[in-house]
Amino acid sequence: MLASERFSRLLRRLGPLFRRAALSLLLLSLALGGIVWGQDLKRRVLARTAPSYPELARRMHLSGKVKLELVIAPGGSVKSAKLVGGNPVFEKSAVDAAKQWRFETAQQETKAVILLEFAEP
Repeated sequence: MLASERFSRLLRRLGPLFRRAALSLLLLSLALGGIVWGQDLKRRVLARTAPSYPELARRMHLSGKVKLELVIAPGGSVKSAKLVGGNPVFEKSAVDAAKQWRFETAQQETKAVILLEFAEP
């Protein structure tokens, strides 16, 4: 028997197992994703401060997006902001602006992920 025949026979036997595993993984990721993202969507932004365009980015003619993870206090102020994606040239400006944002009050501290876009003025 050829190796390709043995492989296709093995795939036929394992096919249902793989489908069940893939379905379980998909359902688990949707359930966990709903928990994480559900927390982000509960707090509405009340006040935003636009980030300033950094001088280095201006000289280099850079543009781009920055993703920040915010920790929001129960009172609505931003306790901390951390860069989780994007060009580090924009980090300080993005973090400084995000710390001035205000959110709705809540019972407990929450986390949110925001995306800020930088374009050359």
